[in-house]
Amino acid sequence: MANSQAPTNASADHSTGQFEMVRRTPSRSLAGVVTDLIGFRELVPVYVRQSEAASLTVPLVISFGEPFAIGLSQAPGDNDRYASFASGLHTGPVVIDSFGRSCCVQVNFTPLGARRFFGIPMHELADRMVTLDEVLGPDGNALRERLGQETGWHRRLDLVESYIVERLAITASPAAEIAWAMAKITSSGGRIRIAAIASEIGCSRKHLAARFADQVGIGPKAVARIVRFDRTARLARNADQIDWADLAAECGYADQAHLVREFRELSGTTPTALLQKLN
Repeated sequence: MANSQAPTNASADHSTGQFEMVRRTPSRSLAGVVTDLIGFRELVPVYVRQSEAASLTVPLVISFGEPFAIGLSQAPGDNDRYASFASGLHTGPVVIDSFGRSCCVQVNFTPLGARRFFGIPMHELADRMVTLDEVLGPDGNALRERLGQETGWHRRLDLVESYIVERLAITASPAAEIAWAMAKITSSGGRIRIAAIASEIGCSRKHLAARFADQVGIGPKAVARIVRFDRTARLARNADQIDWADLAAECGYADQAHLVREFRELSGTTPTALLQKLN
């Protein structure tokens, strides 16, 4: 699925008859690198399928239980089983099957945080599921074994957070111009022109795309699509009544049909169906 200047990390424990989950906000030292850390365990051997829309989250999953079956923009097949893995950005829905026996820690990185933590070009993770061995080598296996020896979720999350902090101490910060570009895209709701960003940085759009491939994994236009989609879904979810044509214009789509196409491509479903799922 650490040492800090901050007080005890905010966390939330949630348990139902079907699963237990602990979600933690990371310490301040991981601001801009990690959005949250999660401990998750299924309690009942029941098959569940879920679909997640495209997002700007790069997950690292360290498993102690049964693998998930995961398909990118399609239902997973018999060979799409993954236990401990990382996955880069994907501009489409992710379909996840679980079988009632999963147990894992999940760390959700920002794209630039993932680039710094893994220390590899992010295009090597984009649109892929990559095993723990491939991304962290022997260190990853040692971390998994250490976590597996613990039984409490909070202790596991402490160990993971400490490991991330220690690794970041010896890795380079993301490129300043790409961090600036990502911030501009996000603050504009995905509406800023990519040519304007390239001009401000002083490079060609082709060079900017290459830098994004290395630092983020996908191009700036694709990032803007996800940001715009996310903003639109959030506004729609918080609205008392939705006029999709007006919302399309407000969020930078050419028209309502364009909005619907983007929702289908990025989430695998219609805007209305996605809102029903989120609510």
